[in-house]
Amino acid sequence: MDPRHKEFLRKHRLDLSNQVLIDDTVVHYLYQENILTESHVEEIQAQTTNKKRTLKLLDILPTRGPHAFEAFLKSLEEEFVWVAERLQRDLQNGASAEQDPSDSCGISEEALRKVPSDKELNRLSGLLGPEWESVLLDLGVSACQLFRCRADHPHSLQSQVLAGLMVWRQSRGRSATFRQLLQSLRAAQIHPSVIEQVFRQEGGEGDLAHCPKGSGKTAPIL
Repeated sequence: MDPRHKEFLRKHRLDLSNQVLIDDTVVHYLYQENILTESHVEEIQAQTTNKKRTLKLLDILPTRGPHAFEAFLKSLEEEFVWVAERLQRDLQNGASAEQDPSDSCGISEEALRKVPSDKELNRLSGLLGPEWESVLLDLGVSACQLFRCRADHPHSLQSQVLAGLMVWRQSRGRSATFRQLLQSLRAAQIHPSVIEQVFRQEGGEGDLAHCPKGSGKTAPIL
């Protein structure tokens, strides 16, 4: 799959899981088009909720070759035509790939390309609240992995968040950057000043251009 399409599906992951019902029509169309194998179909249908079925499909699609993205959009046209049309429009306009310059709150491009250190992830985990699961799901951490993070650290929210961030960084390697974090915070309606606070606590204000401080860790983007 084209890297641009992979990134597009990642950014729309939560939105799609809340809007699309992965029923026989979608799955059988993708099976018919040789995008999904019989094993994939069984794996998707074995999920206990529609949201989990959608997330499982979105995990599989990027591995299924150059035609998987177009086939997925086509599979939505019969019962979810409004979703397919909106995705096509967003893709054509480049809306999902563009970032409002104000969203970085003056953080330098060099800083955004960094892979967060253990200390930086620990600081970030202390700044996130109940919205942390949405952020991690948008980053590509699976629901099963999030469940394990909660189970392993039942008495500490910060430890749960940190464990999830560590899973993300380990799975993504050098592509696990602050820019990716910033995009997922934005998707969860968290103000980008959260990332700024991580840098300020590090004492790395040289990575920041002059910009006003954010109003709080969960302030919505206006």
